[in-house]
Amino acid sequence: MSYRKLLTGNEALALGALHAGARVIAGYPGTPSTGAIESLLALSPPGVPVEWSTNEKVALEIAAGAAWVGQRALCTMKMSGLNVASDSLYSIAYSGVVGGLVVYVADDPGVSAGMCEQDSRGFALLADLPLIDPPSVAEAYRLTRLAFDLSEAVGSPVLVRLTTAIAHSSAPVEVEDGEPSPAREPQLLRDIARFTKAGAAICMQQHRDLIARLEEAGRWIRRAGLNELRLAPRRGGLGIVAGGVVNAYLQEGLAIATRFGLEKETVSTLAVRAPHPFPAEEARALLEHVETVLVLEELEPHLERGVYVEAQRLGFRGRIVGKLDGTLSRVGDYDVSHVVRGIAAAAGLSIPPDLFTPRTDAEILVAPRPITVCPGCPHRGTFLAINQAIRRLRYKRDEVVVTGDIGCTILGMNPPFETVWNEVSMGASIGLAQGYVHGGVKTPIIATIGDSTFFHAGIPALINAIQYQVPLTVIVMDNGWTAMTGMQFNPGTDEAQQPPGNRRVDLERLIPALGVEHFFVVDPFRLEETSAVIQKALTLPGVKVILARQECAIQAGRRGLRAGPMPVVTENCNLCKLCVMLTGCPAIELGPERVVIDPALCYGCGLCAQVCRRGGLAYERAGGRRGGGAEERRGGGAEERRSRGAEGRRSRGAEEQRSGGEGAL
Repeated sequence: MSYRKLLTGNEALALGALHAGARVIAGYPGTPSTGAIESLLALSPPGVPVEWSTNEKVALEIAAGAAWVGQRALCTMKMSGLNVASDSLYSIAYSGVVGGLVVYVADDPGVSAGMCEQDSRGFALLADLPLIDPPSVAEAYRLTRLAFDLSEAVGSPVLVRLTTAIAHSSAPVEVEDGEPSPAREPQLLRDIARFTKAGAAICMQQHRDLIARLEEAGRWIRRAGLNELRLAPRRGGLGIVAGGVVNAYLQEGLAIATRFGLEKETVSTLAVRAPHPFPAEEARALLEHVETVLVLEELEPHLERGVYVEAQRLGFRGRIVGKLDGTLSRVGDYDVSHVVRGIAAAAGLSIPPDLFTPRTDAEILVAPRPITVCPGCPHRGTFLAINQAIRRLRYKRDEVVVTGDIGCTILGMNPPFETVWNEVSMGASIGLAQGYVHGGVKTPIIATIGDSTFFHAGIPALINAIQYQVPLTVIVMDNGWTAMTGMQFNPGTDEAQQPPGNRRVDLERLIPALGVEHFFVVDPFRLEETSAVIQKALTLPGVKVILARQECAIQAGRRGLRAGPMPVVTENCNLCKLCVMLTGCPAIELGPERVVIDPALCYGCGLCAQVCRRGGLAYERAGGRRGGGAEERRGGGAEERRSRGAEGRRSRGAEEQRSGGEGAL
């Protein structure tokens, strides 16, 4: 039995994996891929483990281990996560798999979710792995199921790539009814020649096997008809090779082009759903049938290069239009306008230049708006405190490097803070900071990093700094969640907010255990205390770590928690706007005579009252905040911390959480 269901691309892929019999599922949150695991956490039946792993490499290794004992497994990540997982991906590819292993990666042409505009199809080339590129939400469901069959048929992991346009789109999908496949009996295969890299002979034989599996994958894909070739009734005319999501725009683009003289019946098409291994046989058939070829694919010209190779082999004398001849761009996502302009260039059509450029009044009037942190975000206090500490040490803002990291912490680069200087990859802020020190920078160096990012990839960099005693200050901004990608739990999330049976890893205990001599825990809503601790840390030798700890206001607010009462605007407010300019809090509005606090947005953090110099905002701070005051840990070495008892502090924090203390983690 089957039925139609409205699904996003992420949900379609997730449901396809479940219906294909995936029994182990692991991933790391990253837009645009996050929705796959989110839906699986709700959909997966008992006995099918689904987890947010510490990072993508760990997630892939978990999935591979399950596939090596014969289970079907799914691993999910965004394109940047594939960089992290690639070290293990190549080795796993050489060894192959027993059960089906599908690695879902979401690319982001147009960079709607940040990070590099990376084309993950290149990883399939590097690792000699089959890759499937569904062109629609419905195909994401169907082709994910086929990907597991392909993986087991050839014995290799299979990459499935969605782009943001598909991952986040919704469409009706024909899905099958019924229970997921039962778990298979695990197979224990002890095969040193297959599952190790112990010697050149073993590695080279694995390489031969990998190449053979890729060739078999090409034959399997051809038999399954994944790459669909449609030849026009007569020879000549235009041939179009379209990859992935571009196929969703192709028919509309052809319809528009016919209005300007294109004879649609002379157009042949090759819809590519499996770009690697390259569909050489279909491409040769197309080249032999047409006079001109147009290649439409987002980002890198992977398909186009394959077309050029086959054209050279055939002695093709026609034109090939795409990115390599300068007609189309390697930057940004595609829509119907790119399809029409490509067809016009290939077929010699005259298209009005303003066909796709009219702007609405709203688009014309829209004003640029910097992205800032949410109302009540604890990072606001941390950035204010960093800036204040730098000023009080009499440094100029451009004299103290503050490295940034992935996640909400990077919003410190924007107004009104303008604190953070750079962003590279997960955990890179601490390594970059060490590079600045070794590069000869004499002023203090600060590395900022979020809690989830610290677990993901920051710990090794901090260990390196501790080993070599590099003088820098690390500020771990702990809000208890992987917030930027949608509030996923991470190892540091309170156990009450994690699935039953999970255990919390407390950074307040972990960081000192690494050997940090100068460790402080601060409440970023206590601006003066936090600023004083940062100021002191910048004058101390060696590695200093400050744990700025307050829960994400969104998550705390969902449980009815608040940091404190809403500040009261007094008659002392003269509308100087200092509270707005320094905090940038969206809860503060400008009234005709005084500022106005929006009660629907205000979390009661009190930072606006703390920066007001006229008493225009009155705020009585609530007591009992989790983590205590900064004074409790200021200046303490390892012995001092041990005598205070980290376990006792953790227990007090847990007790406040149970009793409903404000902002508890």
